[in-house]
Amino acid sequence: MNARQSTDMEQRAHADHHASLRLWLRLLSCTTRIEDTIRQRLREQFGITLPRFDLMAQLEREPDGLTMGEVSRRMMVTGGNVTTIVDQLEREHLVQRSAVPGDRRAYHLTLTEAGRQAFATMAQAHEAWVLELMSPLSAKEQTQLGTLLGTLKTAQAPVAPQRPSQEKP
Repeated sequence: MNARQSTDMEQRAHADHHASLRLWLRLLSCTTRIEDTIRQRLREQFGITLPRFDLMAQLEREPDGLTMGEVSRRMMVTGGNVTTIVDQLEREHLVQRSAVPGDRRAYHLTLTEAGRQAFATMAQAHEAWVLELMSPLSAKEQTQLGTLLGTLKTAQAPVAPQRPSQEKP
């Protein structure tokens, strides 16, 4: 089985499965394929992983920065994972970590100027990739799909997020 087949969840469905299950697997397959393409392009063009890009995106949205704990909650990963990513970004002078006054265990993160510039370049490429990956759908079809998925999302009861350390791998 090649990599493309392993990410095609839709292959798990059979004609006798309910249409809703087949649709779910198609949505999952589309999401996985798009994410895999973006991961590969980030790695090839910028030498960065998707989690590192995601962490920088969180910091870019908050010019005053975030604590490592808040980044962990937003990214839904463990504090250890955030520490590893921050260590890498800090070595590359893209992120700055500073102690939080009054809390010896907490650290505050901000993008450095180099980090802001690097992220702006990556974000522009990321947006172009998403536009390209969605281009098989016309603007009208994208609007329709967005509306339909919005209806589906609204109908789902939000699930209280688990703390990352409670999740099983």
